[in-house]
Amino acid sequence: MAWSTAQVARMSKVTSRTLRHYDEIGLLPPAWVGDNGYRYYEQEQLLRLQQILVLRELGLGLDAIGEIVRDGGDRVSVLRMHHRWLLAERDRFDRLARTVSRTITDVEEGTTMTKTDHWFDGFDAATQEQLRQEARERWGPEVVDASAQTSWQQGHGKEWAAMLAALVEHIDADRTPRDPAVQATIDGHYRWIQAFWQPNRQSYIGLADVYADDPRFRANFDKTDPRLAEYLRAAMTEYANSTLS
Repeated sequence: MAWSTAQVARMSKVTSRTLRHYDEIGLLPPAWVGDNGYRYYEQEQLLRLQQILVLRELGLGLDAIGEIVRDGGDRVSVLRMHHRWLLAERDRFDRLARTVSRTITDVEEGTTMTKTDHWFDGFDAATQEQLRQEARERWGPEVVDASAQTSWQQGHGKEWAAMLAALVEHIDADRTPRDPAVQATIDGHYRWIQAFWQPNRQSYIGLADVYADDPRFRANFDKTDPRLAEYLRAAMTEYANSTLS
């Protein structure tokens, strides 16, 4: 059985342009190309696409992914390792989500600093490092470590920095937190946060208060712009009250 580029794009949520790019760089060639020039994919290519998407979710760049998927080997053993890695990531983000939720509650209830040891639960990277070591042994440290060093900058960190820069531009342009352009930036922030947890109206407002009130968060925002923390709080609160339930 074979699937066209459009069919694979629909089922995988990967754009046709991305699939063509993967073919052009040799990452995911189709099983065959029809007389009409259309690309067609079979089961082997779908499994490879899943592997690519899993590795992207784990933060690897396309160069590193290419070396891994072209390595071949026992497909099932590779999938099992990816499965363990994903479960570990899920558990880690669950712990982080609980930590953030408890921090929001503490801030709302005025918990004193002597009772906030649990604010740092879930930041232990030992399990993730164990899985990364397994990947090093299979594909080599130069592939895994080089990707790990750049994954945050290429992914979530770069998005976060871009959002903060956009907010400073809004401040300089004298836009209020209710301005549609500002709210569009905050919508991007909310969707970015959803990669880690799913806040509702109350918890998103709570997160805004943590950003502005917790001295460690506040210090980092102040390094970017002293106006930023309070502006972000107001914009997030407006977004939560007007959009979330």
